[in-house]
Formats: sequence, C-alpha cells, structure tokens
Amino acid sequence: MLQTRLHFPEIFLRQRDGHKLRGYFSDRFGADSDLFHNHTPDGKCIYRYPLIQYKVVKRHPMLIGINEGAHLLMERFLQIKRLEIEDRVYLLEQKHMKSEEVEVGVVNALKTYELMSPWQALNQKNYQIYLGLSPNEKQEQLNRILTNNILGFFKSIDCRIEQQILVTTQLTELPIAFKNKIVLGFKGSFVANVVLPDYIGLGKSVARGFGVIKKRNRER
Repeated sequence: MLQTRLHFPEIFLRQRDGHKLRGYFSDRFGADSDLFHNHTPDGKCIYRYPLIQYKVVKRHPMLIGINEGAHLLMERFLQIKRLEIEDRVYLLEQKHMKSEEVEVGVVNALKTYELMSPWQALNQKNYQIYLGLSPNEKQEQLNRILTNNILGFFKSIDCRIEQQILVTTQLTELPIAFKNKIVLGFKGSFVANVVLPDYIGLGKSVARGFGVIKKRNRER
C-alpha cells in the first residue's frame, strides 16, 4: 500500500480542527477529485473509506493519502503554500512530505496500537445496545466493531484476508464534541494480529481525524 504523509510542523491547531482542514483542502482541490471531500457534484455523500484524511496529531496538522489519494497529495504538494483556518492565514515556511510503500495485512504476531485521537465506534443503533450490556459484553462488542473496521480498511485497499483477525481492546469511554453534540468515543489501545499503517483512521469520521492509530514499538 502506498501512503503519503503531509505534515506542517510549525502550525499548531486543536484536535477538533480536523474538519476545518478538510474544508480548506476541499475548497482548494475538491474540483480536481472527489477524494478530497467524498461527495458527488450534487452534494451527496460517497460512502467509502476515505483515501485522503485530515488530522491534528500532537497539535500539528497532518494529511494522510492512501494509494490514489497518496498520488494526489504528491501531485499537489508544490501548490500548497498556505493554510486558511477560519479567519487565520498560515504561510507555510515548512512542510514535510513522506511517501512510501507500507506493509499491511494479517501476520503471525500480535501488534499493539495506541489511539492518538478518540475512536467513534458506535452508531445510533448499536449505541443503544451497548448501553444495556455488562462490562465484559461491552468489550466483546467493541472487539467485534473494531475487527469490522479493520476488515473495512483492508477491503478499501483491495487487501485479501484469508486468516482470522484477532482483536482485543483496552479502552475507556470518553465524551467528545461532534457536530454540536456530545457523543460517546473511546480512548486507549488495542492488540491485533495485523499490520496497519501509522496515522490511518478507524471507525466513524476518520476523514475528520477521529480514530487515528499508531503502532507501539513493542510486540507480543
């Protein structure tokens, strides 16, 4: 899988500003490709795993491109000379880009991943189910949802999976502000027998910077 990371080390934003990054780049380059915003010309949502994602990681803005999205970020790199977030203009004296082929798939070892931003796991239907479960049942449900998130990511990049994916989570609940509402998110880590690229998102609203993961430098 090809991954491009575009990072702006001199700019500081809040984690919740990921959607503002998305708005800026959608306005700037959205006419070139719907991968920048995942909407049709008439405004309807395109339901697919986002191949361009917008994050704020350790307070710095970051864009992640995957496969076709990775090529688009490389092609537009020299055209990105400023950022406009709300009423503020940031002139880009430094911007870092790294593009590389990264390993993905199921492996015969367990990897530990940290959640760098809250994971939105639940939709309206399974949220109601979750509330009525015991602690052990809640973990089992979250394990299943995360497994499906990982499978969805693999499917989006045409990565065929023949082995069973094993996932166990260590999470705590976290209320998060999303679209002027407070919703339930999760922070913590998980262990799985898969190799996933750093800084991709899992779960809901990954294009806006939720569910960002990073591998721990430790194996079990």
